[in-house]
Amino acid sequence: MSFFNKEFLDFLKDLNQNNNREWFLENKLRYENHVKQPFEDFISDMIFRIREDDENLIISAKDAIFRIYRDIRFSKDKTPYKNHVSAIISNGGRKNLTDPGIYIEITHERLRFYSGLYQPNTEQLEKIRNHIVSNLNNFNKLLSDKIFKKYFGEILGEQNKRIPKEFNEAVKKQPLIMNKQFYFFAEIPEKKILSKNLSQELMKYYYAAKPLNVFFKEALLSK
Repeated sequence: MSFFNKEFLDFLKDLNQNNNREWFLENKLRYENHVKQPFEDFISDMIFRIREDDENLIISAKDAIFRIYRDIRFSKDKTPYKNHVSAIISNGGRKNLTDPGIYIEITHERLRFYSGLYQPNTEQLEKIRNHIVSNLNNFNKLLSDKIFKKYFGEILGEQNKRIPKEFNEAVKKQPLIMNKQFYFFAEIPEKKILSKNLSQELMKYYYAAKPLNVFFKEALLSK
């Protein structure tokens, strides 16, 4: 089934051009009927599909979905609403940004599918680096896997200017050890958002990301 229709994309496009409280309130029924509920149904379906592979995923769509309202307290940009809908499907949902999972973001122009690790804390980052060093050949094989490269290309993320000296030699063999983020993403064009097979299509990305996410989970569980 198709979760989204033209009204979904039209609302996000209109919101992008009319990002103010008055307009949103006048169009709130459009948002609830054509955006909020369809997106919740879609994320519920994705959680169901992923849970068939990972029985430890115990969250609901409401745990995963971010509010459309922006936090403008410390931002120079005072527009009150996001121009996209988004959700994190992982253990803990949107309240856990340190678990390898998937992040889906949809605008009126495209869908982005992110995975990997976005905000590991200091302790987790050390574990990841140690795990890469101890399993360098396996890590390099995962990076060069043809399925991963087809769907995502490469691992991205900001890098530390300096890292603990015990990693200096390893960095020469694998520069990604400098990273403080380990994420990757794919961009899916607007026309596929309306596809009846969107969930099935995104599960291909989920499985393409899985080997690296398993590697990162093993790292986080290491002592």
